[in-house]
Amino acid sequence: MARPLVAIVGRPNVGKSTFFNKVVGHRISIVEDTPGVTRDRVYADVEWLTRKFTLIDTGGIDPHSEDVLLSQMRRQAEIAMDTADVICFFTDGREGLTDDDREVANLLRKTHKPVILVVNKIDHISMNDNMYEFYELGIGDPIAISAVNMMGLGDLLDEICKHLPPPDDDEMEEAEHVVQLAVVGRPNVGKSSLVNRLLGQERTMVSNIAGTTRDAIDTRFTGVDGTEYNIIDTAGIRRKRAVEDETLERYSVLRSIAAIRRCDVALMLIDANDGVTEQDTKIAGMIHEEGKAVVVVVNKWDAIDKETGTLEKYRKQVLEDLKFMDYAPVLFLSALTGQRVNTVLDMVNQVWAQASKRVPTGVLNDVLADATASLQPPATNGRRLRIYYLTQQSVCPPTFVLFVNDEELMHFAYERYLENYFRKTFDFTGTPIRFILREKKKED
Repeated sequence: MARPLVAIVGRPNVGKSTFFNKVVGHRISIVEDTPGVTRDRVYADVEWLTRKFTLIDTGGIDPHSEDVLLSQMRRQAEIAMDTADVICFFTDGREGLTDDDREVANLLRKTHKPVILVVNKIDHISMNDNMYEFYELGIGDPIAISAVNMMGLGDLLDEICKHLPPPDDDEMEEAEHVVQLAVVGRPNVGKSSLVNRLLGQERTMVSNIAGTTRDAIDTRFTGVDGTEYNIIDTAGIRRKRAVEDETLERYSVLRSIAAIRRCDVALMLIDANDGVTEQDTKIAGMIHEEGKAVVVVVNKWDAIDKETGTLEKYRKQVLEDLKFMDYAPVLFLSALTGQRVNTVLDMVNQVWAQASKRVPTGVLNDVLADATASLQPPATNGRRLRIYYLTQQSVCPPTFVLFVNDEELMHFAYERYLENYFRKTFDFTGTPIRFILREKKKED
């Protein structure tokens, strides 16, 4: 069973993300004193008084705005309210009750969900009188908190737990490994559109305005084969010089890089109209250096004029441009139309299986013997490299320790030969593999 969902909603800039970050215990949502910073729903698992639930941070609801992004933020908040078991309605105790608060309250009454009225920014006990006017909303007793100062958070969490549905038998059990799937790429290549297609719902905001997604957003879901995934939709990674003057944008880029570091498989999106750009190469380099399994996804394939052999020609060009990542499978799809999107999770499962594969030591050394017999190790100044044996040290990426007579005798070209030989034998599609050299003297 899924954990209960608790949505944090309210008009912009009432402290929703500050509360979310304080409760979660680290900075997940971007916090800045600017209305509209949180645009999508952001999820995090929370535990309080032995109860586990998922907290959802949402963008501010501006009931009257006709701005495209603000209206989409409102839609995201509405989706969160529809799926939530409990709703925390945040207001601003310093600013007082506003007409927009009344509009949001009317919206919440229609949900027929448990609603907890929260008056935030009550930073001192002398400000308690500020919350009495909120009784006018008629949705229960307000709870005064100061998210910044962490005052009253325990009382609010206690109240949330009172309204959660009864725990089921599975709530305390740990699930099997959840595949962490990061969707990364330049701005406006269709990352959020692909996420929504994979989830089958309007999970993240989609707009042709570059930079719409600023948070790295986690959503857990189950594939048709029962595999559990946590999909991370990230902000587009721009060139460094394009973000130097914007603190918020720079922070989004850092969070996208952090998403790569914590994922199991990266879906790297490329715009079919542009091909592999310089920035795509840099993003691919980050994924490779972090040792992550990867699937290269060429999106907007529906926009390309095709003739016989167009796809294979394009695939060869992509792998030529990403020479250091020639082990990556390349998919061609259209997130807009849904064309071939059903192939993505199958490929994710394949590359994850390869990245987490362990090969028995005996089998490894048999293959090593075949490789060295087919092509003798190099010699330098009359001394030949000897590889005594190898063993697999770890997975994700598969990492092998080679015990040799002299590390300096290992030439890059021969190490590349061994990598290709291992790939030919064991596959390892979609994942880098690593070799670590260890000197082992004859007497050892």
